[in-house]
Amino acid sequence: MKKMGEIKVKARLENLGDLFLRDAGKLGKKRVRSAQIEAVVDTGAVMVLLPRDLVKRLGLLIFDRNTVSLADESKVEMDRAAGLFITVAGRRMETDCLVGPAGCEPLLGQIVMEGLDLIADPAKRTLTPRPEAPDFPVIKLKGQRRALSLLSAA
Repeated sequence: MKKMGEIKVKARLENLGDLFLRDAGKLGKKRVRSAQIEAVVDTGAVMVLLPRDLVKRLGLLIFDRNTVSLADESKVEMDRAAGLFITVAGRRMETDCLVGPAGCEPLLGQIVMEGLDLIADPAKRTLTPRPEAPDFPVIKLKGQRRALSLLSAA
């Protein structure tokens, strides 16, 4: 049951390393570790949070631990995993995720929403591509004009 204003979205998760091996012809398409999930869109969260059992099933690499500030301002240490390829609203990207307790509810945070240029609408309970960029994500690089002018001069 959805809580008032809660947005849940379907997402496809894949192991990025498996995708590279598949594309190189070294792994069959059916052997790519993947999962279809429903995740809560959490506009107050920064990263993706996945339950430990799902991270293990996907074969993601736990490579670090981070201090995480929770909604009640308490702090906990959590593992961080790499190699996640996520598809939401028809848009795809690679990202890290935080590793929560087995069976916890998956959360989708700001990194994915920004990276995929998606807008959360709590009133309609939707997560959709920004209307100004319906076909592909537009990534912001404000303040980078000097660096980009150096690139174009090279």
